[in-house]
Amino acid sequence: MNLRQNAAPTSPGELLGLLRDGQARTRAELATETGLARSTVRLRLDALMHAGLVSGGNDAVTGGRPASRFVFNARARVVLAADVGATHATIAVTDLTGEPLTMERLALDIADGPDAVLGLLIDTWRRMRASHLPTVPIAGVGIGLPGPVAHSTGKPTHPPIMPGWNGYDVPARIAADFAVPVLVDNEVNLMALGEHVRCFPDEAHMVFVKVATGIGSGLISNGQLHRGDVGAAGDLGHILAPHGGDVRCRCGNSGCLEAVASGPAIAAKLHAAGLDATNNADVVALVQAGSPIAGQAVRQAGRDIGEVLATCVSLFNPSLIVVGGAIAEAGEMLLAGVRESIYRRSLPLATERLRIVTSRAGANAGVVGAASMVVQHVLSPSVLDRELA
Repeated sequence: MNLRQNAAPTSPGELLGLLRDGQARTRAELATETGLARSTVRLRLDALMHAGLVSGGNDAVTGGRPASRFVFNARARVVLAADVGATHATIAVTDLTGEPLTMERLALDIADGPDAVLGLLIDTWRRMRASHLPTVPIAGVGIGLPGPVAHSTGKPTHPPIMPGWNGYDVPARIAADFAVPVLVDNEVNLMALGEHVRCFPDEAHMVFVKVATGIGSGLISNGQLHRGDVGAAGDLGHILAPHGGDVRCRCGNSGCLEAVASGPAIAAKLHAAGLDATNNADVVALVQAGSPIAGQAVRQAGRDIGEVLATCVSLFNPSLIVVGGAIAEAGEMLLAGVRESIYRRSLPLATERLRIVTSRAGANAGVVGAASMVVQHVLSPSVLDRELA
């Protein structure tokens, strides 16, 4: 493909975009692909090599003198990433592909407030870096939080389970310790991004649904994460469920999908039926142990979720729905209920090519998404070209 088809010269950042596929190329091959003169390719490669983002070696190609080949150096910098939930966090140091170099899962309480939680993240990153590439520069920091976030500012916005976090300047707190770009988003958005980047890169239109303590979704549209006007896109859990009735939700409304189909809601129904269930893990354990009551309760939760998703299918027309989160670990019961409602309620045209599957990235989806968010930003041509200039 000739990148100059729009008469726009290929910048160093755009040239790096070619090399990020991991394929080594010679200057001649890059000149052919971009339409640039070899002298221009040489100058731009020099800038990328000086920044450490491209490495060059000699591989014999045809007869005669070997040609220098150039490849993206994914370990030129590291990314600090965290997927923070209500009671735990997954923390990682990754390379510039978003691949974790080291990763830990920690218990925490999001209600302890931003100073305590962010302090824990900072201390953990420092310790992890000390044993993994301690001298490699940090490209940026990516954090997913379990509540609404204004992505443009990185500040949580009235998060229902995060007391003390509303309006807190998360990027400023992190940047005080790491003087690099800090990006923050809702955790489910980043799970959607991680699932897309790592497992389903060819799906241009997909929905990721997390079913756990809460219910949320992330949308990939035209291959890009769709956040909406103020970052509120995907708030699936607080849509009115068709059979929600007057069940109170923690958001203050009644009849929300989360109030009838989340992990705690299922656990409460099982407890009322005389089963020993108080949390997500109990629900999953009962289903895996073969409890018919638990299996039916999870399947009904899937039906409730599917009825709300059927509207999304008609409105958004995705080709893929990925279901993840703690309750998805219960297996096929949840998915069966989701499929049942969607295929019953949606028009055949909208479901003709639709696949509904469980998460492939699993517990790592959020932290991979957090790292990918940073990589997409710092290696975007506009940002990278400013840095190289």
